[in-house]
Amino acid sequence: MEQATDKKDRKSVDQVGLGLALCKIMLYGDDGQPPKPQEIDSLSEELIAQDSLASILAVLCEVAFEARKDFVTVFNNVLRKEKGGKLITVDYIVAHNAIIDMLIDGLDDQDVAFPCGLILRECLKYEEIGKIVLLGPRFYEFFGFVQCPQFDVASDAFLTLKEVLTKHKQLVATFLENNYDEFFEHYDKLLHSENYVTKRQSLKLLGELLLDRANFNIMTRYISDKENLKLMMNLLRANSKNIQYESFHVFKVFVANPNKPEPILKILVKNKEKLAKFLINFHNDRAKEDEQFAEEKNFLVQQIQALSMP
Repeated sequence: MEQATDKKDRKSVDQVGLGLALCKIMLYGDDGQPPKPQEIDSLSEELIAQDSLASILAVLCEVAFEARKDFVTVFNNVLRKEKGGKLITVDYIVAHNAIIDMLIDGLDDQDVAFPCGLILRECLKYEEIGKIVLLGPRFYEFFGFVQCPQFDVASDAFLTLKEVLTKHKQLVATFLENNYDEFFEHYDKLLHSENYVTKRQSLKLLGELLLDRANFNIMTRYISDKENLKLMMNLLRANSKNIQYESFHVFKVFVANPNKPEPILKILVKNKEKLAKFLINFHNDRAKEDEQFAEEKNFLVQQIQALSMP
C-alpha cells in the first residue's frame, strides 16, 4: 500500500512538471508558433483562481530541476500581468502572505534556494510586497540566511537582502530610522562574520546604504558612533585587501563629515599621524588604475593631516 502511495505521489509530482512545461509554452509559444494573448490572460487568472502558485511552491523541492526552472519563468511572467489597470498577481500575493512565507522558507533550503530567490527578488520590485517583507516578522531571518555555510545559498540570500534594502529607498529610509538600533545590532554581526564573502558583501552594501541620499539621517547617526569608527579602522588593516578596500569606503564618510562629534574627532586626531602614513601607502597599485580612488585617498590624507581639536 505504501509503495502504491509513493508511486501515486511521484506521478502527481511528474504531472506538475508537465503542467509547468505546458504553461511555459502557453506563455511563450513553441516551435515558431507565437503565444495567444487570450490563452496568456486566461492562464494567469486560472493560476490565481486555483491557488496553483502556492500549491506548486509547497512541492517545489520534489519536482525535477527543469520543472523548477519552468516554475520561475511562469511565476515571474504571471507576476507582471495586469487586468483593468491592476497587477492581479501582485494583489493576490499581498492578500496571501503564505506565498511570501514559502519563498522565504525556500531561501534556507539548498534544493530550492535559487528558484525561490529569483522569484522573491522579482516580487520585491513591487513596493507592496517589499513592505510586507521589510516590516514583517521574518525580516531579520535574512541575516541568518546570508551566513549559511553553503556558499551558493548564502550568496543568493544576500542578493535578496540587498534587494530588500535598496529597491524602495524611502520605505527603507523610514524603516531604518524607526528601527536603527535593532537593525544595526543584526548588521554588526555580518561585519564581524568569520565568513569572508559575508563580511565583504556586507561592507560594500553598508557603504552604498550610507552614501544614498535617502539615508542621510541614518548615515549621520552611524558616523557619530565611535564604536563604528573603531570597527572600520580595524577593518582597514584586515588580512584581505578586498575587505580593506570596502572598509575604506565606509571609513571615508567618517573623515569627510564636516560636523564630527567630539568622540569621533578625538580618535581621529589621536591617530592622525599613523592614519596619514597608513593611507599614503594604502592600495597604491589600485590607485594607479583607479583615478577616483586615488583622488579620494589623497583627499582623505589631506583631511586627516589638517585635523586638530578645537
